[in-house]
Amino acid sequence: MSVLREAFGPQMERVTLRLPSGVEARIITFGAALQALILPDREGRLDDVVLGHDDPDGYLAHRSMYGATVGRYANRLAGGRIPGGQVTPNQNGNALHGGPDGFDRRPWTIEHCDDTSVTLSLVSPDGDQGFPGNLTARVTYALTDMDGPELRLLFEAETDADTFVNLTNHSFFNLGGHLRDAARMRDVMGHVMQIDADRYLPVDTTMIPEGPPAPVEGTPFDFRTPRPLGEAIRADDEQLRRGQGYDHNFCLNGKRAAVVHDPASGRWMEMWTDQPGVQLYSGNLLSPTRPGKGGLSPRVGDAFCLEPQRWPDSPNRPDFPLSLLRAGEVYRHETRLRFGVK
Repeated sequence: MSVLREAFGPQMERVTLRLPSGVEARIITFGAALQALILPDREGRLDDVVLGHDDPDGYLAHRSMYGATVGRYANRLAGGRIPGGQVTPNQNGNALHGGPDGFDRRPWTIEHCDDTSVTLSLVSPDGDQGFPGNLTARVTYALTDMDGPELRLLFEAETDADTFVNLTNHSFFNLGGHLRDAARMRDVMGHVMQIDADRYLPVDTTMIPEGPPAPVEGTPFDFRTPRPLGEAIRADDEQLRRGQGYDHNFCLNGKRAAVVHDPASGRWMEMWTDQPGVQLYSGNLLSPTRPGKGGLSPRVGDAFCLEPQRWPDSPNRPDFPLSLLRAGEVYRHETRLRFGVK
């Protein structure tokens, strides 16, 4: 195992964690983002399976969320409201991913770096985007190889005043890889997905959860048994129309949240998390006007996100899992991503 720490343009640093097998995770300080994840296919060919940019300018020019650490509150808050406060709205009158200047747009600081892990930190002052309390957030990326490559993400936060926290990673995955010798990437509609959730959260026209969780049975949201992501994405379903595809929280049954397999490359990914929900996003708004790595322009459906987190709008929903972090307590969220081929 080895690590490389280097400049990534004049304003950022990049840390590359590398396994002897050639598997790599590259993390940049801007947004504490996973900039690249290099994995083999069934033939042993290495390729990058997350969207991003080859240079820092792409990250500075667009708020793409590619690989970013999202906070102070991931997902949506209705009207930007939190009990006793107001977060700056930035999408359809709601606050999305921490407001207009969320943690994904900030320079993080490398606190620790060794052969297997890197820890980055960020100080968010009282009143930041409308959130109370001085908050110190940390994220640790650790790359190991036990029974196969595993990327562990540990999020932690502390505050000096009661506040609301919901941190996650916003990587866009395409297990087929970037296919740098091709004119464009293959989309992910053929990826076979399984999500361990009996319920999901239907949303209103502004993508805020409405009502209680609903059963997935008999709907396009039933991924309890593996099926292609694109199998029902064009079904006659009001929820899919509202999200322009999947952009919904699944209420998890246990810690093994999801398994995804790309039959073409053989790569698979298994997600384990201690969070109560995972947001499935099917790349509905990806745009070719924002070129990615290697000059390839991702299009609608070229990647998916699985974002483990508290349920959206939880601060305003006492019937949802608690997202309040009290002064003196420690917020902790761990997600593990296991990879392999078949």
